[in-house]
Amino acid sequence: MSELNRKQPISNDKKQMLGNVFNVRTQRFCRSVFALGLMTILVGACAESTPEQETSDGSTNVQTEEVAENTEGYIGQIVTVRSAPVEKVGDNSFTINDEQFFGSEPILVINATGEPLLLPEDDVEVQVTGEVRNFLISEVDQEFDLTLDPNLYEEYEDQPVIIAQSIALAPEPGEISENPEQYYGETLAVTGEVEEIQSEDTFTLQEEQLLGADNLLVIYAQPKAGSPEAQAAPPPTITDNEQVAVTGVLRPFVVSELERDYDLTWDAEVQQQLEADYGEKPVLIATQIYPSAIPE
Repeated sequence: MSELNRKQPISNDKKQMLGNVFNVRTQRFCRSVFALGLMTILVGACAESTPEQETSDGSTNVQTEEVAENTEGYIGQIVTVRSAPVEKVGDNSFTINDEQFFGSEPILVINATGEPLLLPEDDVEVQVTGEVRNFLISEVDQEFDLTLDPNLYEEYEDQPVIIAQSIALAPEPGEISENPEQYYGETLAVTGEVEEIQSEDTFTLQEEQLLGADNLLVIYAQPKAGSPEAQAAPPPTITDNEQVAVTGVLRPFVVSELERDYDLTWDAEVQQQLEADYGEKPVLIATQIYPSAIPE
């Protein structure tokens, strides 16, 4: 057998050199796998972060638990949150919580709207818009001319609080269509999926919670000239299946009354169809429409 075909033994020095190369390559591979795994975790965390939207009045539309978990990030900001009231604390206050997130702490809400605080029954949600602060009872008492009982608020001192500038009932579309009489004339804040677009300012919100309940008709209509009410902007562009939040006043769908109070833009065919489908049913006359921060 020739010298070229004869296997040569590997020296100890060469074995050590090959071992070092293997170790280096292994370490590099492990570092790459770790980096890729860390990147995946970070990307996943970003993808799962709580949605946040800006409402048409400039406030930040967020979920309640995000304010509780990231209070410092919202101090001094005007936010809009939705939740069923957890507990009434005093004549001008209550707590809210986001039940979708286990373990999140309730947030204190102080009613600074100047209107009496009437909390809903049957777990109907409320929408609260106000400034996030660290709660100091003496500061709030003085600034908003309130007389809060220190004994009731001791556990909330230096905790997150929302100083509410507006508080609106926030029922589901089906809760409204099933029992509209209790909501007529009320300012409501309703979240739902856009189901059927009739025109650029008329659509329905889909009911997904109550079996057999009707969808809710929404109209974004300009008040008649000279009305004390004013619409700040034209209706935003909406799309089928979009998740939106709508604030407005609920009233019966009576075309003659709506024509008296608002400048309607329907053509004859759309009006005829709406009267046939929604005559005497509830309609939400919208003052604000914006993307919802509540996940589907």
